[in-house]
Parts: sequence; structure tokens; C-alpha cells
Amino acid sequence: MPIYMDRHDVSLGVTAEDVADLHNQDLIVQHKYCCKGLSYWFDEDRSTAFCLVEAPNMEAIIEMHTNSHGDVPNTIIEVDTSIVESFLGRIEDPSKSQKKELNIVNNPGFRILAVLRFMDRQYSTSPKKRVLEKIKNIIEKYAGLLIDSHKEYLLISFTSTTNALHGILELKKYYVLTKKSTEQIRIGIGAGVPITQNHGFFEETIKTAKRLTDIQHSHIIVTTEVKELYESENQNKRLNPDIFKILLFQEEEFLNDVMNYLDSEWQNPNLCVDDFCSHLGLSNSQLYRKTKSLLQTSTNYLIQRHRLNKAIKLLIKKDKNISEIAFETGFNSAAYFTKCFQKEYNILPSNYLKSV
Repeated sequence: MPIYMDRHDVSLGVTAEDVADLHNQDLIVQHKYCCKGLSYWFDEDRSTAFCLVEAPNMEAIIEMHTNSHGDVPNTIIEVDTSIVESFLGRIEDPSKSQKKELNIVNNPGFRILAVLRFMDRQYSTSPKKRVLEKIKNIIEKYAGLLIDSHKEYLLISFTSTTNALHGILELKKYYVLTKKSTEQIRIGIGAGVPITQNHGFFEETIKTAKRLTDIQHSHIIVTTEVKELYESENQNKRLNPDIFKILLFQEEEFLNDVMNYLDSEWQNPNLCVDDFCSHLGLSNSQLYRKTKSLLQTSTNYLIQRHRLNKAIKLLIKKDKNISEIAFETGFNSAAYFTKCFQKEYNILPSNYLKSV
């Protein structure tokens, strides 16, 4: 049967013991609805609870919750248990103390997610085994989990903001020493919960962390939320501005507005700056200033770079020719695509195709 995770927005004042009792009520009646409650996470600070349930469908989960205690979930998504475990560290309830009637799990699903993006223009292989082992050792030292080791980026999860920032800083130092450059890596760090409205598992936080790496900066880019969490964990100790760049809330909102629109329209060959202005309610000069200030680039180049990044992924798949990829990624001709690709990556797409 499929596995689902649901989200409950609970009332203020609800305790870990209250949630454990609700979970226990589900376990008592679950067989009536062909469900199996695997585990749960409760975040008292953010008044959220997340249940991991094996069930025939979402309706069965809603019916089980309705008839056991009446607390119906706000959102339900289907999940892969291996992905859940990689982010949250478990997929079953931890062992219950023999002295306790309820299995109280005061473990929030909230995580700090870091993306390390490799900027080597011809980077086409995952990190070498020796390098990857060193990376894993550093992550484990700071109680982190390596979620994804990709040829373009690393995705890492932490439960503590302090561990996240210290661990990522050590990783950056190691990478810089290995590669002898700060320009070859960009780092973005965000924070969030497993499920938000109408999004996949940690999708919103992963998107934010990845988008922070679109900012052309040698500093580690963190959201204001991450900065505030770090200060709360460290008696208001401030982040070093020579190492970290803090993205303001309004900057994060603008970045997500721009990238969400780009994600939806990038394949349109007629997409232009005026479309962004109309969508965002900004004049050409306002858009240019905001984009240049935050991303150190123009909107036109942002569109082109986004399309070329998509083209790289298609080239790696090797199931389409260059002309097909050019038109699929929004270029009006294969010749113009080739010109842009060579200028960006210093290699012809045909030669890149041979190298991967």
C-alpha cells in the first residue's frame, strides 16, 4: 500500500503528551480503515504535527482521524519512505519507555536544509569517492544527513541551525582547499517543515535553498529565518558578515516571485522582460534595479541561464538531439542555442554531449 504523510495545524497550548494521545487513538482504530500508523513528529514551537501512515488512499486516513479523535489533517501527500528517512532519520515510532503509558515523541519535523552548488562549467560527474567520504564525515560530525549527492549539488539536512552553519562552513573550507577557489561553489541555507500547502515533501524549503545559490556571491547565503534561529540558539550572537549574507524577507519574496514565474514560463520562446514587469507589477527600471541588486545579473540573462541549465540536464539524458533540446528549452534556433551555450560553458553542446 502507498505511504502518506499528513499535516495537522494544532491549537496553541497543545503538548507533546496531547499529540501522543491522539496518535495512540489512531493506532487503536486504524485496522477498521486498513491503515497503519508508522510514526509522527510534533513541533510545539510551530504548532504542527505530521503523521506517517500506510493506507489504501487519502480518504481512509481522513476517515480514521475523523472517527478516532476528530482532528482532520490540513494537507496529505504521498511520500517515499526512503526519502522521509533520509530527511527525518526514521520512519517508525522510537521505542517506548516501559515506565510510560504513551509513546511521547517530542521531535519536530522542522529541518535546516543546505544546498552546495558546484559551479564548475564542465562539472559532469558526482564527487569522487574519497571526497564524498570526507564530506560525509564532516556532515556526521555536525549531526547532519546527506540527502542527495548530485553531480551539480549536495543537499544536506540538519536539526540544529548552529550545527548546520558550522558544518557547512567547514565543508566550504574543505572544498575551497581542494579546488583552490571560492568561485566554484555557492551555498544556500533555508529552513522549513516537511509539508506546506500544495507542495511536495520539503519542496518549498529545497526550492528556496537552491534559489539562494542563484545569487552570485562568494558568501554563504542564509534566509532571515535561519539567521534568527541561529541567534536564538546562541544568545543573540550575530553571524559574521564577512562569511554569511542574510537575505531579507522582502528579498526572499522577490526572489521566489521571479523564479516561480520563470519556472512556469521558461519554455515560452517569446518570454521577455515586459512579461516579468507585467506579472510582478514593476516598471522596467524597477525590475532591472531589483534583479541586478539581488542576483547581480539582468532579467534577460537570468532567463537565458535558466534555459541553459535545463539544457544541461537534457544533454546528460542523451535521449534528444541538440536541435530538439534547443527548441524545447525556449531557444528560437539551434544556432543561437549553440552560441549561447558555448559562451556560458566554454564548450560546444556537441562536445559536451560527448563528454558526459
